[in-house]
Amino acid sequence: MNTELIFSNISKHISLTPAEKEHFAGLLEAQELAKNAFVLRQGERCQQLYFVNSGILRAYYLNEQGKDATVMFAMEDWWITDMYCFLNGLPAMVNIQVVEPASMLALSKEKLDSLYEDIPKFNKFFRILMQNAYCREQLRVMQRLSLQAKDRYEEFIEKYPRLAHQVTLKQIASYLGVTPEFLSYIRKK
Repeated sequence: MNTELIFSNISKHISLTPAEKEHFAGLLEAQELAKNAFVLRQGERCQQLYFVNSGILRAYYLNEQGKDATVMFAMEDWWITDMYCFLNGLPAMVNIQVVEPASMLALSKEKLDSLYEDIPKFNKFFRILMQNAYCREQLRVMQRLSLQAKDRYEEFIEKYPRLAHQVTLKQIASYLGVTPEFLSYIRKK
């Protein structure tokens, strides 16, 4: 199991002893998934938090009419889950699907809860992750409310240049809240 990247990610916020690293690594489950595989489907119980070692994933909501809205993408060195449902033991509100073949490390809610008890500094680490995610989503909502679609697209390209070349136009449009046709029109201008 390759844990180098996850420990690099963790070390941005907390320091771990070799014994703590070993304990944490023992709680993780390595997963390899092919393109288009589902990590989670709407309605399934959300029981895992995922760290992406490689690949790209997309979390999206599918409404009753079959239209999808991309909630987030995750690529190397990012975390992903349906956080509300994960924390509350509820059925997932989103699908998480592999866009590019992915190598991930999964941590169950049960193991995360025991980790908080066994190594309390992980409380700080995951609090920082949650704070950063909340701030990122608040900014995204504000941009969606205040920026024109063209500006949101330019912001996306600037912020996520790699994603812009590795996910489909339809997926980017879904993330930005516009139709693929409108996004195509914007790109031509």
